Amino acid sequence: MVFDFLRRGAKAEAPEAKASAAGPVVTWHSAGRVAWSARDTASLTRTGFAGNPVGFRSVKLIAEAASALPLVLQDAEQRYETHPLLSLIRRPNAAQGKADLFEALFAQLLLAGNAYVEAVQGEGGLPLELHVLRSDRVSVVPGPDGWPVAYEYAVGGRKHRFDVSGLNPAICHIKSFHPQDDHYGFAPMQAAAMAVDVHNAASRWSKSLLDNAARPSGALVWNGSDGQGVMAEDQFRRLSDEIEANYQGARNAGRPMVLEGGLDWKPMGFSPSDMEFQKTKEAAAREIALAFGVPPMLLGIQGDATYSNYQEANRAFYRLTVLPLVMRVAAALSDWLSGFSGEAVELKPDLDQVPALATERDAQWARVNNADFLSGAEKRALLGLPVGEADG
Repeated sequence: MVFDFLRRGAKAEAPEAKASAAGPVVTWHSAGRVAWSARDTASLTRTGFAGNPVGFRSVKLIAEAASALPLVLQDAEQRYETHPLLSLIRRPNAAQGKADLFEALFAQLLLAGNAYVEAVQGEGGLPLELHVLRSDRVSVVPGPDGWPVAYEYAVGGRKHRFDVSGLNPAICHIKSFHPQDDHYGFAPMQAAAMAVDVHNAASRWSKSLLDNAARPSGALVWNGSDGQGVMAEDQFRRLSDEIEANYQGARNAGRPMVLEGGLDWKPMGFSPSDMEFQKTKEAAAREIALAFGVPPMLLGIQGDATYSNYQEANRAFYRLTVLPLVMRVAAALSDWLSGFSGEAVELKPDLDQVPALATERDAQWARVNNADFLSGAEKRALLGLPVGEADG
């Protein structure tokens, strides 16, 4: 019997292992199920960033826009033009500037949900250098109470342990919200993984269609002289080899087919499912953009009418995606670095230097300036300026 192996497996004793009795049956019937790509960080980066144009452009668009925002440093009394922390941010290490470091940091958050910044500490005061570590190489070491006491960086069979149990930890861990994990964040790429698989599969289907002369396959019908529709083995192999060598591929598109006696070409038209395939690909592209918070209009995806024009979409992109990300990262870094210097300073984006928000900022400045019932300190606080420099 076909299912005898199920009965034999049920009699076997396995005191150290537990398994479902229905497991083999589930496996037997799952041969035709959809195969999704792996969900680990390295696999998602390959399929969703390196192998998908929508995911690549979404990550690059957010990371480059966020890293280009100017940052200001201030406390309750003043806004600093020069400060050791600003110098460290502008030149974090010998190989990177501010834009390079922050682009890598934001990209790690988008791809892995986690970003790790290492501080190269000197004898005292602020760190000498800052470095962004690859998230797929870092693992959290929890203590007895569940809080992280160290981070392990593993590469090439070697591990380095960063102790973070002291007052000034060498690692700043910035993570996205994850509802079911205490130590690691949830990346937008993970939410977009299914749409990435669909989009990549549609691209492979289009490539296969181009390889077959950009048309659906047809059928060669053999009508032998004796009225039989069965070809000899050697005839079948020779015909298959000739079609593959002379008529498949983009370079052979449009070449007329020369048929021998008894052969008749029956082309097959597009099925309704074939005609809907491009729409499926566009829908998957919109889902990827949605997971990252990028308006599809900014990516050139057709069929999106959420925003009336490009300027409105760009403003929403900065307001809803870029600014929250930059403000959260800047707050985490300033709080971490303040522990080294002992100063209560704050890093924040300078909204007045963001062209996409110029109209909103002009309106806010005019509205606050015309509010005569507010004092100078209250007006400055509403505009995000230090209140210590107010005149009244």
